[in-house]
Amino acid sequence: MNPVMHSTMLHDLQLNQQRVTRRQLFGSAAQGIGGIALAALLGEGSAHAGQIGLPTLPHFAPKAKRVVCLWQGGGPSHVDLFDPKPVLQKMAGQNIPDSVRGATRLSTMSSGYKKWPITPAIKPFKRYGQCGTEMSTMLPHIGALADDICLVRSMNTEAVNHAPGVTFFMTGAQVPGRPSMGAWLSYGLGCDADDLPAFVAMTSSDKGKTCGQLFYDYYWGSGFLPSRYQGVRFRNVGDPVPYLRNPAGMSREQRRALLDDIRLMNEAHLQDYGDPEIETRITQFEMAYKMQASVPDLLDFSKEPKHVLDRYGPDVLTKGTFANNCLIARRLIERGVRFVQCMHAGWDQHGNLFTQLEEQCRDTDAPSAALVADLKERGLLQDTLVIWGGEFGRTPFGQGDPAKPNGRDHFGRAYSMWLAGGGVKGGSVLGATDDFAWNIVNDPVHIHDMQATLMHLCGINHEALTYRYQGRQFRLTDVHGHVMKKMIA
Repeated sequence: MNPVMHSTMLHDLQLNQQRVTRRQLFGSAAQGIGGIALAALLGEGSAHAGQIGLPTLPHFAPKAKRVVCLWQGGGPSHVDLFDPKPVLQKMAGQNIPDSVRGATRLSTMSSGYKKWPITPAIKPFKRYGQCGTEMSTMLPHIGALADDICLVRSMNTEAVNHAPGVTFFMTGAQVPGRPSMGAWLSYGLGCDADDLPAFVAMTSSDKGKTCGQLFYDYYWGSGFLPSRYQGVRFRNVGDPVPYLRNPAGMSREQRRALLDDIRLMNEAHLQDYGDPEIETRITQFEMAYKMQASVPDLLDFSKEPKHVLDRYGPDVLTKGTFANNCLIARRLIERGVRFVQCMHAGWDQHGNLFTQLEEQCRDTDAPSAALVADLKERGLLQDTLVIWGGEFGRTPFGQGDPAKPNGRDHFGRAYSMWLAGGGVKGGSVLGATDDFAWNIVNDPVHIHDMQATLMHLCGINHEALTYRYQGRQFRLTDVHGHVMKKMIA
């Protein structure tokens, strides 16, 4: 057995043994587990300032210490944005050949089509950077980062619908219930921040609300891991986190005294029942208290230089926009948060391809690029991994009236994502598709391969970070996944 895997399994067995004999432990220990957890949060008796992960991690020196996932919900069209195909221009309006389509699984919206009219990219492509990577002219700011990013043109997934596709990337399974990627990293690695959560999620949508998909809590959930590892969602309206403000008439000192009393009751309850969720309650109360001070500072943009704000575009100071969330993400990363998940809806162009896609690019292009540029200027990009992509791509054939299609359907057989920083090979392109952007012709990257690679960049052997649940060891990559070494600098 792999020594690292053996060490992790031994640690899990020891945790199980502790839970079995927890009542005896409390009877003999001078301080309860909850008190130890609280002391770690408050920094008592320890020089460590932050949230501690597993003692066996990282498995090796990480290239990325933090991750930002810029999730583009709905399925950005690789055909229009990242994968130029001159043949589609030459054959516009003709059917995708049967020999190309094969038995590809499609959604029920297009699986019964009799015609498959080729629809080329709606805007031109151009070469960007010294590397000359071709991308759409609709993404000029991201294009300007070409020398910093690794563009993957050979992503593939079995998912054909939105929620299963997002769940697959975030948790390793199409069915909800497993821990999300951010929860796994928080569990395994902890984070450097002691006054902010290890894992933060934020959501936004296109201005016209054209994309009907919802953001489900399990996209940033902890699954069967203890709930303290789930992402903390920052809301778009009101206070970013509920109950951060004290009720009228209650001072911060009174709040502290109240929490101290509640902690004593929770510790007594923990001694009686040994429920790890009580530990979560203790630590989360303390985190909420600290966030009362840290979150207002986090969201105070008054000292941000004008040229920095301008990078993110005109919506940067509008709460709940993708631009605003990207700026918050940079500030979270600066403060030591491990995983930030910015989820933006609006890429589901079934019937409005020629109007909405360009609008969506305008909303997201500058903020995405600004985040990467800001991290680079601050010396943070080299050990912060930025991921940009969605659950699948869009069909190379048009959707709607075959004589005049106005949209594209979901397409998981081949699509594109890009990454920057955190040890990836900048100025590179991995993988390729055929002349129709339909079949992958080299270096395929499955969802599990991408997850394995992301974990590797964070110093984790994806096969060794496991958690025992219902009689078996689970991991983010299920029983699959290979590290894509060509992506790594």
